[in-house]
Amino acid sequence: MIAGGRGTLVSVSVNQSVVFRPRRLRVVCWVSAVVIVIVFTLISFGLHGSLGEGVPGTFQRGDQAAMIGLGVLAALAVLMFTRPRISADDRGLHVRNVLGGYDLPWEIIRAVRFSRGAPWASIELTDDDVVSVLAVQAADKEYAVEAVRTLRAMLESHRLSQRSTPANGG
Repeated sequence: MIAGGRGTLVSVSVNQSVVFRPRRLRVVCWVSAVVIVIVFTLISFGLHGSLGEGVPGTFQRGDQAAMIGLGVLAALAVLMFTRPRISADDRGLHVRNVLGGYDLPWEIIRAVRFSRGAPWASIELTDDDVVSVLAVQAADKEYAVEAVRTLRAMLESHRLSQRSTPANGG
């Protein structure tokens, strides 16, 4: 099937499998994670000697290690934002967001939406529920447009294949 909008053609078939992940967000998260670990490590080097004037106690190597550990944990928390992805195959859409995910068969999907001004795409279901798709973000510009067009074309391809298949039970 060939579909698309605004002069762009997207060729997809029912049996095709595609995966989309945010591009810009992944770069920002990885750079941020590295910077966080470096900053926490540098701060840990400053933790030595006494705690200050009139305050009993001193910083130990364990305090330095704990600071580096906190940096690693903070970096891992930032990297959680690299999890979003959406994959589509002949069975439906598989959406994974930062926390949790959804397996959505084509039959329950009404539309793939990307409203003007929205930060990410969404899937409208036949029961009027909406599932956010953090993997397709406006910040990715043309890549996001391509992803939405491909997902819409796959949805339409599935609908056409269902119409051409005779109903069971005659």
